[in-house]
Amino acid sequence: MITPWEVSDDVNYKNIMENFGIKSIEDAVSKLEAPHQFMTRGIIFGHRDFDKIANTIKEKKKFTVVSGMMPSGKMHMGHKMVVDQLIYYQKLGAEIYIPIADLEAYWARDLDFETTKKLAVEEYIANYIALGLDPEKMNVYLQSKNEIVKDLALRLSKRVNFTEMKSIYGFKNETNIGHIYAPLVQVADILHPQMVENEKLGIKGNKSRVPVLVPVGIDQDPHIRLTRDITGRYKDFKFIPPASTYHRFMTGLLGGKMSSSKPETAIYLSDETTKSFKKKVMSCKTGGRETLEEQKEKGGLPEECVIYEISAYHLMDDKELKELYEDCKSGKLTCGTCKKQCYEKVSEFLADLKEKREQSMEIAQKMLE
Repeated sequence: MITPWEVSDDVNYKNIMENFGIKSIEDAVSKLEAPHQFMTRGIIFGHRDFDKIANTIKEKKKFTVVSGMMPSGKMHMGHKMVVDQLIYYQKLGAEIYIPIADLEAYWARDLDFETTKKLAVEEYIANYIALGLDPEKMNVYLQSKNEIVKDLALRLSKRVNFTEMKSIYGFKNETNIGHIYAPLVQVADILHPQMVENEKLGIKGNKSRVPVLVPVGIDQDPHIRLTRDITGRYKDFKFIPPASTYHRFMTGLLGGKMSSSKPETAIYLSDETTKSFKKKVMSCKTGGRETLEEQKEKGGLPEECVIYEISAYHLMDDKELKELYEDCKSGKLTCGTCKKQCYEKVSEFLADLKEKREQSMEIAQKMLE
């Protein structure tokens, strides 16, 4: 099971790539002078048309990046992966668009608009800025307040029927119409920067669209497929089909997928480094052997270790990560020591982020006034 709203723990990335025509990222990455470490470490593994974005970056031309958020829970380390990518593209000159999917949260999660706005500001936008995203170069908006997006969604809805929506998303007959309509607002979110950027550049008519990149987890690919399909049918604006990249899900602390709704599986960016938090980190699933003696003799299995994954995604440069891998494989490093080191690094990161988040809160609130 994999949809934008529900993901099973046993995601087979290879099968999904083969079934839905997602290309390996390796060839496209070779065009970049300085790829993001997620690309070189296999965390970003697939793409659609990213080679065109890579050429745009190489030629120092303008492009935009769209990354929506549905404010339905706390922000965790898995969400941070997206922000790290946005910062990377922002430094390469991209204009960043961040739609807040409050309409989707209302239709699909039954959350009221006041709650979603509060969550968006305090859990997401403040953290985005604290993590290093430049607020001067990001366009943040609530779906419910963006008239261009809502109007475009209505126009695009003429180019899709229920049979297609059911096939892509698995909707049932009892699904409320708002939930079925929500992906069309997402399509409008993805496409409308091309209209806005053309206007900024003073380009009239349907020429010279600014390309759009959407970095997502594999669960969001249905939105990309729908957008690319509708783009080919909708002729009123000559939209360029969006490019996309796909990153792996972070493993939950106990295995499975990290989830906002399951506190025991996630490291939240707002976590306080209390004794209970330390216990949560120290209880992580590892790739260690059954006994200390066996660990020293055969070495650990970092490929199966959540602590190693956290280090690879968020905590270490290439040199440090290589040392960690080799020390684990050789049996030199025990799981207890490794967990303690990880806890200390995460605690330092969270304390620093808390201070920066408090400083960025006022800016975040003003962005949605």
